[in-house]
Amino acid sequence: MRRVLVALCAALLAATGAVLALGSPAYAATGLHVVGTDIYEANGAKFVMRGVNHAHTWYTSQTSSFANIKATGANTVRVVLSGGRWTANSASDVAGVISLCKANKLICILEDHDTTGYGEDSAAYTLDQAANYWISLKSVLQGQEDYVAINIGNEPIGNTNPSQWTAATVAAVKKMRDNGFQHLLVIDAPNWGQDWQNVMRDNGQAVLDADTQKNTVLSIHMYSVYAQAATITSYLDAFKAKGWPLIIGEFGWQYDSSQVDDQTVLAEAVKRDIGYIGWSWSGNTDPILDLVLNFDVNQKTTWYHRLFDGANGITATSKQATIFGTGTSSPSGPAPSSAGPSSASPSSSPSTGSKGCSAAYTVTGQWPGGFQGEVKVTAGSAAISGWTVTWAYANGQVVSNAWSATVTSSGANVTAENVGYNGSLAASASTSFGFLGSWTGSNPVPAVSCTAV
Repeated sequence: MRRVLVALCAALLAATGAVLALGSPAYAATGLHVVGTDIYEANGAKFVMRGVNHAHTWYTSQTSSFANIKATGANTVRVVLSGGRWTANSASDVAGVISLCKANKLICILEDHDTTGYGEDSAAYTLDQAANYWISLKSVLQGQEDYVAINIGNEPIGNTNPSQWTAATVAAVKKMRDNGFQHLLVIDAPNWGQDWQNVMRDNGQAVLDADTQKNTVLSIHMYSVYAQAATITSYLDAFKAKGWPLIIGEFGWQYDSSQVDDQTVLAEAVKRDIGYIGWSWSGNTDPILDLVLNFDVNQKTTWYHRLFDGANGITATSKQATIFGTGTSSPSGPAPSSAGPSSASPSSSPSTGSKGCSAAYTVTGQWPGGFQGEVKVTAGSAAISGWTVTWAYANGQVVSNAWSATVTSSGANVTAENVGYNGSLAASASTSFGFLGSWTGSNPVPAVSCTAV
């Protein structure tokens, strides 16, 4: 989706349907990978994307969005980046994004938005330029194959000469593999991502064949072209018949004056085990496609409830990637991050008496100017019905966002109190909460104390 929404030609698609017989997965040595029509993790666990797009390149300060997206139950975030059409996202910035994804237990699809509408938009970059951008980021992308997929170029061809998509995409895939990338590659369709002239539908095999690692998934964007259920199902049926891997990399619920049949998108994706990623968290020029307004989780929109709520919504159907451990997709504490320095040694407080509690503070991810922390709270030798954790920062750190606790600050002093669902703990039982913060200079771990009721 372009940041400024563009009027598209609406055209209905027709395709035949058939039933695909799925084979048994042959697991890759490392990383997210394709087997048949599905995506698997390195350990052989099937992974179905349920996620949100986030316009990071225009809103680089909105780092709390990653935790807020995770809190919805999403397991994937597709992150908008730029190599120069807008302010370029540097290697250090991209490393920070990866750190945020990992800390919040989100699989990260990184996409280069520079290519949007090439051939029709004179400012758009080529797919070859996009491949060069990824090559410039190789130092921070290598080793992240378990956590990161690379969407080479967003909506890489407009409505002008969409047939050029095939050769350009084949060349970009080959260039990525020739330069040593082993990541799962994601390939957007032409026609501003909507493929209403069926170029990707008819020529996808050439792109899949170009990948020497056979680790590419195709991606359709569903907006005004997909206003009717029959259009959606016929397009998905065509890919099922061909046995090609597909995700719905973007879709909305309204586009200009026409209504996208978003509920059919959700239902068909769940029925077929196809990943879907809604556009977008916040910050659209036209807020009709904002899931929350002004990046404020207290300003949920109609689109938010249509995407997350209901039997086919993200909250009900998302399952966290096993690389982050077992449990629900909702955040119970971040995973360690390997991007940037972090404090491996936690601080802890002793339990005070039988009806007491202890707390352990850990920095789980850190990047220039920001960090993510976790505090684990453990009851003493008797059950408790509530807890409060306090600490004081020595170097001006500031907590900006928190989950699974109510966190308030007064100068350097921070107080965290339990929320409704995690205050009552049995003897020796534990819970945890997480938060994002900012820092300058240094970020030492503070001493913490815990009191219980």
